Amino acid sequence: MRKLAIGVDIGGTNTAFGLVDDLGNMYGESVISTRQYPDFDQYIEELYIGIQSLLKQLDFEHELIGVGIGAPNANYYRGTIENAANLVWKGVVPVVEKLKRFFPTVPVIMTNDANAAAVGEMIYGGAKGMKDFIVITLGTGLGSGFVANGEIIYGHDSFAGELGHVIVNHTGRVCGCGRKGCLETYVSATGIKRTVFKLLADHIENSEFRSISFNDLTAEMITKAALAGDPLAIEAFEYTGMLLGRALANAVTITSPEAIFLFGGLAKAGKYLFEPTKKYMEMHMLSNFRNKVKLLPSGIDGKNAAILGASALIWQRLNEGR
Repeated sequence: MRKLAIGVDIGGTNTAFGLVDDLGNMYGESVISTRQYPDFDQYIEELYIGIQSLLKQLDFEHELIGVGIGAPNANYYRGTIENAANLVWKGVVPVVEKLKRFFPTVPVIMTNDANAAAVGEMIYGGAKGMKDFIVITLGTGLGSGFVANGEIIYGHDSFAGELGHVIVNHTGRVCGCGRKGCLETYVSATGIKRTVFKLLADHIENSEFRSISFNDLTAEMITKAALAGDPLAIEAFEYTGMLLGRALANAVTITSPEAIFLFGGLAKAGKYLFEPTKKYMEMHMLSNFRNKVKLLPSGIDGKNAAILGASALIWQRLNEGR
């Protein structure tokens, strides 16, 4: 009988979910709208119906061993989403408690999406066998998961490890958190768009970006332009890598990781992001750590990465025998 975990990734627009075995093989996946269900109880019912539909489609004997969930502003200890700006549900949402009613006999575990990515990296990806590493997720914002001695660092309240909200410029860009100069205002899909428009204002040479509005510009377009040799896009990645590299040099002094994994859309720029990040990380690194920390692409980054990361929470719990 094949053991399967459910991985659920709750996003602002959609919720993706799938069935995953301990090797990271996917046995069906689906999506429901998140925004369509402002009534949270109705959302949970629809999610349960979707999961049951996947289970019914399986043509082999299986045992469901748990439900892992990745979500923004998730509290691992309480099983709640707390004041997530990009979700339709406001305040404190008891996700685990509500879903547990439909899955009373198996563990239901939730953490934030970046921590889920870190556990996924440890179970399925490039961090297999590593005890100390950091995962940086480069999406709309910058998420981070810190693993020390094989365990996610949660802190006393479950909100530890927010590298995206380390301030890198006290008079810098306004952040969605209400402060100025947070790292994610520079190093993220949104951040690099802001950098491109700053460069357009500071330079006069022609660029394909001059005819594109801010709302129409995407990080993927900037990545494609850099890969095609566009000098302004390359400069944007150089600046992004400089700020990320400096921040990672500081992070290394706290946890002394074996490796740092870059996960998400911006990482697809390859050398245009990795080379400046590595250069400035080593340049600003305390000498004890210099040339010791590997900077690597994620081993699970791809279409199913968020579901894999969430499902890995269950396999980690099983491996620990808890």
